Amino acid sequence: MGELVLLFLSTIRLRPYVFFFFGCFLGAATADLGWRRAGLFTGLTWLTAFVAEYSSTRTGIPFGLYHYIAATRGQELYLANVPFMDSLSFTFLAYGAFSLARLVAGKWPGPVRLAFWSGIFMMLIDMLIDPLAVRGDRWFLGKIFYYPNGGFYFGVPLSNFVGWAVVGWIGIGSYLAMAGPGRLGTNDPRWGVALYSWVWTFSLAMTWWIGEPALLSVGLALSLALVVAFACTVRQRAALEDVT
Repeated sequence: MGELVLLFLSTIRLRPYVFFFFGCFLGAATADLGWRRAGLFTGLTWLTAFVAEYSSTRTGIPFGLYHYIAATRGQELYLANVPFMDSLSFTFLAYGAFSLARLVAGKWPGPVRLAFWSGIFMMLIDMLIDPLAVRGDRWFLGKIFYYPNGGFYFGVPLSNFVGWAVVGWIGIGSYLAMAGPGRLGTNDPRWGVALYSWVWTFSLAMTWWIGEPALLSVGLALSLALVVAFACTVRQRAALEDVT
């Protein structure tokens, strides 16, 4: 048990940026959803992500086949062959996507609609994260995994993005199904949206830092498209609310 605690503390030391974002998520989600629902959200999204990663490293479903190289085994916590910090990252990314979906949905946040858009927003942010992670040896993430068959999108297979949407749909959909009438909490998703934006900006900054102009250009184009689509959606929603 003592060895496990030391390994967990070593993981925090090795991956402080992950735990910074995770701490921000816990604070925002607890204030927003309450500690019980925040715990349920964390558990369901983490479990969904872990199962998906465990499966993908063996069968290729749902992300496509990839392998962790275990270069940091003994320095950070692994669950089976999956680094704990990796599946943990899905929790705050899912909450950011869920918050953005709630903001877009406005007064009509049906569970199916929320789960669908949450998965889409998870997929969109992964279009920045995964190509950057594949190049982890060029920044402080390190080389931790690889796709044996490469991929069309900056070394990442397109199945990976479908997998992220599926994990969002299942994890957040499960939360919405199990959390009960108060599942939207305060329905004030601004801090979750801010968290999503911080991770997005962090990913753009690291892409610029490692000198990937093509990937950065795609990321900036995605940023612009997301901002424009979001502004149009909010404007349209405001017009509908004025009518009603």
